[in-house]
Amino acid sequence: MVPRTNSEGTPSGTRLLLVDDEPSILDSVGRYLSFVGYHVRTAATGREALNAARDFLPELILLDIMLPDADGLEVLRRIRSDELPVAVIFLTARDSRRDVVAGLTAGGDDYITKPFGLDEVTARVEAVLRRTRQNRPDPVLRVADLELDTVGLQVQRAGKPLHLSPTEFRLLRYLMLHHDRVLTRAQLLEHVWSYGFGGDAGVVANYISYLRRKVDAEGPQLIHTQRGIGYALRTPAS
Repeated sequence: MVPRTNSEGTPSGTRLLLVDDEPSILDSVGRYLSFVGYHVRTAATGREALNAARDFLPELILLDIMLPDADGLEVLRRIRSDELPVAVIFLTARDSRRDVVAGLTAGGDDYITKPFGLDEVTARVEAVLRRTRQNRPDPVLRVADLELDTVGLQVQRAGKPLHLSPTEFRLLRYLMLHHDRVLTRAQLLEHVWSYGFGGDAGVVANYISYLRRKVDAEGPQLIHTQRGIGYALRTPAS
C-alpha cells in the first residue's frame, strides 16, 4: 500500500493523538496511522492524554472511553474547557445506543466500537477531518503584531520569530485566546499547566516573567499585571 499524500483532509503530517490503555492497540493503530502519513503520538492514561493534548496540539484525538485513571468523557470535558481546537473520535467496547449518545453529547465527533479494522479507523479519521476543517477557526492567533500559529507551533512578533518552551507556548496561547481580559492565577494554573500539576501561583509569575522577556523585548508592552488578581495580554492603545 502506498501512503497517501495530502491536499485537503488527508494525512501529510497531520498530528493525531491516540489514547488507549491496550498496548496492542497503541502499537498496531499507531503504526498504521504513521504509515499512511499521520504524525502520531500515543498515551495510555487520561493524565498522559491531557498533557499530550496541551503540548502536541493534535488536530484529532482517538480517545478510549475506559482509561485506568479517568473516564474518557471527563478527559474530553477537560480538553474542551482548555479550548483546544481538536476533533475527537471515541474508541470503546461499549456499543449501546445510550453510550453512543453520551459520547456524542459530550462533544465527540464520532464513535468507533471495538473490535475494529484499521481501514475503518483511517476512513473515520479522514471523514471527521474533512468535516471539522470546514468550520475550523483560523489556526493563527493574532494580537497587534504578535502571531501564534497553533498548527505550525510557531510564534513571531513584528515578523521576528520567538523561541518559546512548551509551557511558555501554552501560556501565551491561553492569554491570546482571552486577550484584553484579566485571567486569574488559578485560571492559568488550571488551563495551562499539566493535569495534576498541583503547583502554586508562584510558578505563574515566573513564567509570565519569562514570556515578557521574549514577547515584550522590542515593542509596546502586551503582557500586563493586575495586582492581586492575575494577568492580561492587552492590545496596545492606538
